[in-house]
Amino acid sequence: QVQLVESGGGLVQAGGSRRLSCAASGLTSERKFATYALAWFRQAPTKEPEFVAGISWNGDTTQYVDAVKGRFTISRDNDKNVMYLQMNRLTPEDTAVYLCNAGLSIETINLGERFASWGQGTQVTVFS
Repeated sequence: QVQLVESGGGLVQAGGSRRLSCAASGLTSERKFATYALAWFRQAPTKEPEFVAGISWNGDTTQYVDAVKGRFTISRDNDKNVMYLQMNRLTPEDTAVYLCNAGLSIETINLGERFASWGQGTQVTVFS
């Protein structure tokens, strides 16, 4: 099974920026990072993870939840097996544990058909 590890979270003042990373391991020649769609989710206390952004296998297609459009940018580096989330103009409402996952497409990831179990995520806390 693919393992995904999130990093880059921390304490950020409102209006600031942060870049998160999602690194993949457990890959084989049949399970290449470059064949997966990827997505970021975030989870607030006592709530289920919610979709934040997704990116297709080649990076040509991206999707964002309305709350982050224009502020967050998702990207990937298939040579390094890493996905990123650049977060700008952060607000306290962005405070959450950020998680990543993989699947056949952005749509199937969002429908729950994911290739990896949820990891520990990376905590982002935005203070005003």
